[in-house]
Amino acid sequence: MSLSLRAKSIKPSPTLAITSKAKAMKARGEDVVSLSAGEPDFDTPENVKEAAIRAIREGFTKYTPASGIDELKDAVIFAYKRDKGLEYKRENILISCGGKHAIYNILQALVDDGVEVIIPAPYWVSYPPMVVLAGGKPVIVETRKEEGFKLKPEDLERSITGKTRVVILNYPSNPAGTFYSKEDLENLCEVLRKYPDVYIISDEIYGRLVYDGETFVSIASLGEDIKERTFVVDGVSKTYSMTGWRIGYVAGPSDIIKAMSNIQSQSTSNPTSIAQKAAVEALTGPQDEVERRRRIFEERRDKISQLLSTIEGVEVIKPKGAFYIFPSFKAILQNRGLKSFEFSERLLDEAKVATVPGVEFGCEYHLRLSFAATMEDLEKGVERIKSFIEKL
Repeated sequence: MSLSLRAKSIKPSPTLAITSKAKAMKARGEDVVSLSAGEPDFDTPENVKEAAIRAIREGFTKYTPASGIDELKDAVIFAYKRDKGLEYKRENILISCGGKHAIYNILQALVDDGVEVIIPAPYWVSYPPMVVLAGGKPVIVETRKEEGFKLKPEDLERSITGKTRVVILNYPSNPAGTFYSKEDLENLCEVLRKYPDVYIISDEIYGRLVYDGETFVSIASLGEDIKERTFVVDGVSKTYSMTGWRIGYVAGPSDIIKAMSNIQSQSTSNPTSIAQKAAVEALTGPQDEVERRRRIFEERRDKISQLLSTIEGVEVIKPKGAFYIFPSFKAILQNRGLKSFEFSERLLDEAKVATVPGVEFGCEYHLRLSFAATMEDLEKGVERIKSFIEKL
């Protein structure tokens, strides 16, 4: 069998692979602490589950329009106005099978062979492969932990060339919880306004999980000229603990949204009808549970930051959002001749702690730890990491 060059260039998602291995070990009875999962440990809210059950009972189980039902598009429009201060019409909205699918559709619609896409590192593991699948070239821009892993305006401008078509921003970010203030975003916009042919993908999937009293600001809210070339990506996965329901959405320029809808119609067709009805309830129903869970995540963030800071040689960068922490183990690993992948692998096999190696996010010597876990598991997991390092 001869695979295409495109297929050969792509490897499986490491986060899903590690999580799968940890689950298999647990199924064999091994006492594994999983700090690798990219999903909340809470259940989907009851009112959302009931909406799905009701849809099934009412027979809402057939095809829908490929771009999603109007009821959900209206719910997304409502939520974007409520949460981001953004106004859109139905023709600006595409419902997809998760936020990842939405980003994939954007890149398929915008990127041709050789086109460059700027991606700040550390980055979500799927961004570069999705660019490659579209025929584009990922341009990785290093950021500095001392500056909160933020893309600086001067680094952005230095990276833009005549081939640049897209800049991807993710905030709060996976894996580092990077957060951009309104001032940070305005400074980036000053650069972007010089290059009107460059589009922006703003991945805001963690936008409602922000800590320390910070206010989330969408870059698309900073001027109509920026909004008209920004794709605002979101979904119900993280905010409402609906990762398996596979509903994401994007707002953007209507002509490109239409092209993306055509692409989706020839690939997946519509997102699951039942899940769309559940997403309507999630977005328009009671929101108090979202805030309760955000506070719990913030408490866990504080706990794991404190625990990791007790390990000599570990540099902790306290995240401002999402539910990941991205500490540096550089001093420890370099002294022992280890890289992050081997370290993460040995932590799982020998210490029974699942993490994700930083190299997969474009930052060697870091690990991504998820605090979407109980306080007990956070304490147990960090203690095992500490003991394992002491024995190295």
